[in-house]
Formats: sequence, structure tokens, C-alpha cells
Amino acid sequence: MIQKKEIDSGTGFDWGRISGDYAKYRDIYPEEFYQRLLDRGVCTLGQDVLDIGTGTGVIPRNLHSHGARFTGIDISGQQIEQAKKLAAAGHMDIRFLCTPAEDVPFLPGSFDAVTACQCFTYFNHEVLAAKISSLLRDQGKFAVLYMAWLPQEDETAGKSEELVLKYHPLWTGCGETRHKIQIPKVYMDYFDIESEEVFDLEVPFTRETWNGRMKACRGIGAALPEEEVAAFEEEHMRLLRQTAPQEFCVLHYAAVTVLRKKAE
Repeated sequence: MIQKKEIDSGTGFDWGRISGDYAKYRDIYPEEFYQRLLDRGVCTLGQDVLDIGTGTGVIPRNLHSHGARFTGIDISGQQIEQAKKLAAAGHMDIRFLCTPAEDVPFLPGSFDAVTACQCFTYFNHEVLAAKISSLLRDQGKFAVLYMAWLPQEDETAGKSEELVLKYHPLWTGCGETRHKIQIPKVYMDYFDIESEEVFDLEVPFTRETWNGRMKACRGIGAALPEEEVAAFEEEHMRLLRQTAPQEFCVLHYAAVTVLRKKAE
């Protein structure tokens, strides 16, 4: 269970509750999303890479073929179990551990790069900044990634978001607009910003997969009782049958910021 006063007004949420849906519906990043990371020299051939907040191992699994050696960590045991199953099914040699990023049990200088995708807001940055710096080798890189739909520009996303707020009025994951990733000042003691990018992506869905994506968001599946999740899903599918074709794209924006460890 994660609980922070600045997220959903302190309402607790647990990604482990929806690990199955997360594995099925949230592995949705287009190839361009991953290519931006590779273009910045992260997750490339021969690198040792730590993916924090790995969830079901989306980043390690999708970039495994490029030749990096991946370790994925997450505080949810259910998420890690899903990650292990999916990696095994794809015959991928990826190490996964259940541990908080702030207390990860690796020696200093163990990694060439660290990645954090869709999870950066959940960490204790006063602890994490120094920890990541310690884990990285000289001139190592810390890449922070994020992708979100744009409800004010995409009608389907906007209607779905309104329904999430009906069921979870305290959900703060709404109303996204394009912006760079906000890096807390504490990281500037250990890193320099090497690059910052913000770009649009059209992400394809069917009614079923978009419903699954919305159900697997923090405001629904990770927070609400099962009966409310089921009610949301029924109402959301009815909305999609009335307003969306069977196949469609949802406009998203993505942000990628790469930090480089300061020379010691």
C-alpha cells in the first residue's frame, strides 16, 4: 500500500491488487517511446541497468533485445511475480527483486544506468537521489520517463477521465497537459540534466484494451473496492460502445529526462 498526502488526498492505493490487469493492459508504449531512450545512450548493448518501480517489467522486457543486462525492482510482490512470469514466457534473462528503491541492496557502482518509468512521483527523493548516485558508475545516467493521455484534446480520454472522477473524486491523476518532468532540487546535488524531451504519441486501443487501461489506473483498480471497480467497468464499456469505434487511437504526450551523474 502506498499513501502520500499529496497524491489523491492521501487515499491509499496498491498496484499489487491489479497486477494481472497491469500486465495485460499497461504494456502500451509505442516503439518511439523506447527509441528516445536508446538514442540517449540508455539501455544499450553491454550496460548494466536498474529499473526502479519496474511493475511488471515493461522497460526491461521491451528493451531486453538491445543487449543490456537488466535488474528490475518494485515494492509490490505481486507485480514482481507478474514480471518474472512474463520474462520467462519470453525467454528473457532478467533479474527481478521485491525491494524499495530507497533501500535497494546493491553495492555502489553496480550500474551504468537507472530508469524510472511512470513511478517517479512515488519515491522519497531526499533518500533516493543519493542512493541512485551511489549505485551508478562514473558518468552513469538516470532516465526518468512518463506518458499520459491528454483529456482536454482527446475526446475519448476526456470522457473516460470524467467517469474515473465520478468513482474517485479525490484522484489527482487527472487533467494532464504537456510538461517536462519536474526534477526535485535535491537531485542537482548529484546530477546534471543532460536532456529533456516532450513529444506526442498516438497510442492504439480497442474498446476492451482502453477499458482495461482505465481500470488499471491508480484511481480505479488500485484504490477502489472490487464492487466499485466492476461498476466502473460496466459503465465505462457502455460509454465506449456509445461514443467510440471498435478501434481508435488516444492522444498522449511523453516526457523523457536524462540526468548524468556528476564527476566525483
